[in-house]
Amino acid sequence: MWWQFVLTGVLALLAGVALGFFIARKYMMDYLKKNPPINEQMLKMMMMQMGMKPSQKKVNQMMSMMKKQMDNK
Repeated sequence: MWWQFVLTGVLALLAGVALGFFIARKYMMDYLKKNPPINEQMLKMMMMQMGMKPSQKKVNQMMSMMKKQMDNK
């Protein structure tokens, strides 16, 4: 009789952990899609620090590559 309560509790705990993981993962993916961790200004600054001249064409190309990589995940 008591093992049914223990089994139910363990199953509920596992289901809650799995559900929480997938909800948190979906939330973070949506958040990162709306608020990318890097923007054009940061990319230009990084290129200048590496000694490159950041043309708008290069910046746009890098941003599109990063966006494509985020969409593939």
